Amino acid sequence: MNLSGPFIRRPVATMLLSLAIMLLGGVSFNLLPVSPLPQIDFPVIVVSASLPGASPEVMASSVATPLERSFGSIAGITTMSSSSSQGSTRVILAFDSDRDINGAAREVQAAINASRNLLPSGMRSMPTYKKINPSQAPIMVLSLTSDVLQKGQLYDLASTILSQSLSQVPGVGEVQIGGSSLPAVRIELEPKALDQYGVALDDVRNTIANANQRRPKGSLEDGERNWQIQANDQLEKAKDYEPLLIRYQDGAALRLRDIAKITDGVEDRYNSGFFNNDSAVLLVINRQSGANIIETVRQIKAQLPALQAVLPSSVKLSLAMDRSPVIAATLHEAEMTLLIAVGLVILVVYLFLGNFRASLIPTLAVPVSLVGTFAVMYLYGFSLNNFSLMALILATGLVVDDAIVVLENISRHIDEGVPPMKAAYLGAQEVGFTLLSMNVSLVAVFLSILFMGGIVTNLFREFSITLSAAIIVSLIVSLTLTPMLCARWLKPHDKNQQTGLQRWSQKINDRMVAGYATSLDWILRHRRLTLLSLLLTIGLNVALYVVVPKTFMPQQDTGQLIGFVRGDDGLSFSVMQPKMEIFRQAVLKDPAVLSVAGFIGGNNGTNNAVMLVRLKPISERRISAQAVIERLRKDVPLVPGGRLFLMADQDLQFGGSRDQTSAQYSYILQSGDLAALRLWYPKVVAAMRELPELTAIDAREGRGAAQVTLIVDRDQAKRLGIDMDMVTAVLNNAYSQRQISTIYDSLNQYQVVMEVNPKYAQDPITLNQVQVITADGARVPLSTIAHYENSLADDRVSHEGQFASENIAFDMAPGVTVEQGTAAIERAIAKVGLPEDVIAKMAGTADAFAATQKGQPFMILGALVAVYLVLGILYESYIHPLTILSTLPSAGVGAMLAIYLTGGEFSLISLLGLFLLIGVVKKNAILMIDLALQLERNDGMGPLESIRSACLLRLRPILMTTLAAILGALPLLLGTGDGAEMRRPLGLTIIGGLVFSQILTLYTTPVVYLYLDRARHRFNAWRGVRTDAALDTAL
Repeated sequence: MNLSGPFIRRPVATMLLSLAIMLLGGVSFNLLPVSPLPQIDFPVIVVSASLPGASPEVMASSVATPLERSFGSIAGITTMSSSSSQGSTRVILAFDSDRDINGAAREVQAAINASRNLLPSGMRSMPTYKKINPSQAPIMVLSLTSDVLQKGQLYDLASTILSQSLSQVPGVGEVQIGGSSLPAVRIELEPKALDQYGVALDDVRNTIANANQRRPKGSLEDGERNWQIQANDQLEKAKDYEPLLIRYQDGAALRLRDIAKITDGVEDRYNSGFFNNDSAVLLVINRQSGANIIETVRQIKAQLPALQAVLPSSVKLSLAMDRSPVIAATLHEAEMTLLIAVGLVILVVYLFLGNFRASLIPTLAVPVSLVGTFAVMYLYGFSLNNFSLMALILATGLVVDDAIVVLENISRHIDEGVPPMKAAYLGAQEVGFTLLSMNVSLVAVFLSILFMGGIVTNLFREFSITLSAAIIVSLIVSLTLTPMLCARWLKPHDKNQQTGLQRWSQKINDRMVAGYATSLDWILRHRRLTLLSLLLTIGLNVALYVVVPKTFMPQQDTGQLIGFVRGDDGLSFSVMQPKMEIFRQAVLKDPAVLSVAGFIGGNNGTNNAVMLVRLKPISERRISAQAVIERLRKDVPLVPGGRLFLMADQDLQFGGSRDQTSAQYSYILQSGDLAALRLWYPKVVAAMRELPELTAIDAREGRGAAQVTLIVDRDQAKRLGIDMDMVTAVLNNAYSQRQISTIYDSLNQYQVVMEVNPKYAQDPITLNQVQVITADGARVPLSTIAHYENSLADDRVSHEGQFASENIAFDMAPGVTVEQGTAAIERAIAKVGLPEDVIAKMAGTADAFAATQKGQPFMILGALVAVYLVLGILYESYIHPLTILSTLPSAGVGAMLAIYLTGGEFSLISLLGLFLLIGVVKKNAILMIDLALQLERNDGMGPLESIRSACLLRLRPILMTTLAAILGALPLLLGTGDGAEMRRPLGLTIIGGLVFSQILTLYTTPVVYLYLDRARHRFNAWRGVRTDAALDTAL
C-alpha cells in the first residue's frame, strides 16, 4: 500500500492541506504565551502566623508545632519545614509534583481550622496560607519614593490604589508590598507618668478600645422618612486620641496625652525598604500561571502613566526591576538560532543534490512542519520558552531528515532514468515504512520521558511533546507534500543539462561511495575486530560517565542577582541599617550594576535584609552574572557584624521561597534531641568551612541573640494577689507593639498600636520600673516579685519534618561542580562522625541533583526499552531492533568525550541531548536495515550482499541527514547572547555524539547485522522454526 499515492495524484488537495496546517500554526503562534521556562508546577503552600512580641522559641513551640502536627496528616507532603522568628512563624509545605494544589490548599485550611484550639488565645487572627511556585520569579518590581510623604503613607498608597489596579491587569497574579507597613496610630506610654498617676496598662488599653468603635446603630422612621443613626465613635488620627479621658483624679481630668506620646506612625517600626539611594516602598509583581510575561509586562508599563497621575505630585513611581528585556532577548536569540538552523539544513540539501529545484522542496516542507507544531503547542497550553524553542531548533534537523529521505530516494530513481511521476510513487512507497519506523521509534524516546516522573518529566514535558508533535507533523508532510512536489518539480535526468554544482556534487558523492565501499569491504573481512571496537565503546561509555563532571542545570544569567545580608544574632534594627547602607553603596558602585532595591527587617527579622540587584544588559557589561558576583565578593568591604551573600537569580529554583535562600545549595541537620543538634552543628559548620570546594557559606554563628529571662517568685506574687497572666499581660502591653484597636476606613483598615516609649525599652534594667496593678489597685513593682537573668537564645528556630533543624547554605567555588562539592561534603561529614540521632542531608538544588543523578541510568534504560519495543513490533522481530540499538553506544561516547575535552559539565540539558541522540543515531541504522531486508525479500540477496548494497545506497541520505542534524545543532553550540548558557550544552552533546557515531556506525552496523542474522538463523534452526522466506513460500 502506497500512502503517498492519493496525495501525489491530487496536488491541489495536498497544497491546501499544507496551507491549512500553516494557517492553524500561524494563528496558534500569536496566541502562545511567552516565558523563560516551561510551566513547572512545584506545589508549595506557605502558612504564615503572627503573634507580636512572642520570642522565636515561643512561636516555635506554641504556633509552629501545633500547626505541623495538624499538617502531618495531609497526604502527599514531601517536605515540611518551619522557621520561627520574633513574633512570626512561617511553615513551608512542599507536595508531590502530581498533587493538585487546590485540593492540597483545602486540606491545609481544614488543618488550620482544626488547630484553632491549640494555638495561643492572644493571636488576633488565624494563620493564613498562600499557594506559591518557587520556580516562578517575580516579573517586575516597582518602587514608590517621596521627599514629602512618610513611608506608611506610601505603603497605604501602594496597598489601596496601586496593588488593586495592578491586580486587574490581565496576566498579573499576586502583588506583594514591602519596605514598610500600613499607617497606624502609635501610643507610646511614659512609665514615669503611669507610675505617678497609678494607671494600669490594661486600663489604657481598655479606654482606647472602648473609645474607638464601629458598630451598627440602627435607624429611625416616622412612616414617611427614615434617618440613619451615626455617631462620632470612630477616632482616626493621633490628635483624636490625645484628649481621651482616662479618669478623673483629684478632681482633675487625666487624659491620654498626660501619660503617653501619640503619633501617626506605622504598624511595624522594624521594616524598611530602599531603591538605589532612596527610602522606598516596593511592589513585587508575580504573574498568573501560564500568563505571557512579555505581554503582561507591556500592559503593566502601559498603566504606569495613569497610575502616576492618580498619585500625589510628590510621589514618584519607578521601575526597579523588569525581567521582560532579558526574557525577550533570550527568546529572540533562540528564534534567530532557529532561522539559522533552517538555513543551514537547506544549504546541506542544496550542496548534496546540486539542484535548486530539489532544495526548494525541503524549504517548503520544513516551515510547514515547524509552523504546524505551534497548533499542537497551543492545544496543550504550552508557551514559547527556551525549551520549546530548543525543541523546534532541533526539530529542524529531524524534520528535514524525513524530507531528505524521500527526496533522495526519488532523486535516485530519476537519476536512473525513471520518469518523475513514477519515481515519486516508487520512491515514496519504498521509504514509507522506513519513515514510519524512524519517526515512531523517535517519538517513543521522547514520550517515555513523560512516564519517568519527578523533576525530569516536569522540566522536559513541553520539550518532549513539542518535538514529538514536530516529528509527527513532519511524517505527514513527508508522505504527502514532499512526494507530490518531487513528482512535479523534479526534472528527468539529463547529464548534458547538469549544472557545475550538480557535476561537482555527483563527483564528490561517487568518490565518497567508492572510498566507503573499499573501507567497508575491509571491515566486513575483519568483523571480529569491528565487534571488539563496539564492545570497547560500551565500556568507554561507562568510564567517561564516571569521570565527566556533573551538575544539575547550567548556571543561568538572568540579568539579576539576589543578595542576603545577615547580621549577627540579636543585632538591632537601628544597628543593621548602616551596615546595609555600606553593602548597598558597594554594590551600586560596580560598573555592571544598573540598580539595587531591597528590604530590611519585616518577616525576615531585624538582623536580616534582602537585596535585589539588577544588572546591565550582557552586551554592556560583557561579563557573566557569576563573574560580577566574584568581583563583588572581592570589592565589598568587610563589615563587622554583617555579611553579604550574593547569588545569581535562576528561573528554576528549588528548596522553598526565593526570599529565604541565601545560596544555591543547602545542607540540613535535624534531630529530635535539641541539645545534640546544638552540639554537633558548629562542628559540621567548621568542617564545611575548611573545604576549598565550597564558598559563601551562610551558617548561624552560635546562639548569640541576647535574651532576658524573667524569674517570677510565684509564692511572693500570690501573696500580693498577682498571677502569671497579669505579669505576661503587662509585658505584652509594654513591649510587643500590641495592636489594641482597629480604625475602619472606606479603603482600608488601620491599627492602633500601644507600647512603652522606645527610650524605656533599651535596657533590661527598665523592667524594674514596670508596675503590676493588683485587683485592689495596689501598684507592685515588677522587681518586688521577680528578677531577670541575661542569657543567649536563638533568634530563629527552625523545624524540618517536625524535628528541630539547622540549615547551612553555600555555593560551589569557581570551577567546582555539584558532584564534586557534594562528594567533598560527604567525606568531611564522615570524618566528623555524627551520632545516629543527628541526621544530615542535602536540600534544595543539591537534593534535586542527587535524586536525578540516581535515576539517570534508569531513564536512559527506559528510553532504550521503549525504542526496542516499538521497533520489535514494527519489524516483527526480536533481533533487528538490537542491530539498530547497537549504534547508540558510539553516540554516548561522542557526547561524553565532547563534554570532557571542552571542560564542560554533564547536566540535565546534556541528558536531554542523550535522549535526542538515541532517536537520531538509530535513524542511520534503520535506513540500512530496512533496505537490506527489502533486498533480501524482493531481490533474493544474501545477508552479506544485501547489507553491503544497503550501506552503499543509503550512504548519501545518511550523510545528508546527519550533517543536517549537526548543522541544525551548530547554532546552539556557537550561539552567544542571552540564554546561550542553556542552549550550548545541548548543542555540544548532540554534535559530539553525531560526529563520533557517524564515523563508527557506518561500519559497526553491518557487522552487527551479520552476526545477529547468523544467530537468528541458528536459533530458528535449533527450534525448527521456518524462516521468513519459507513462510512466504508456504503462503
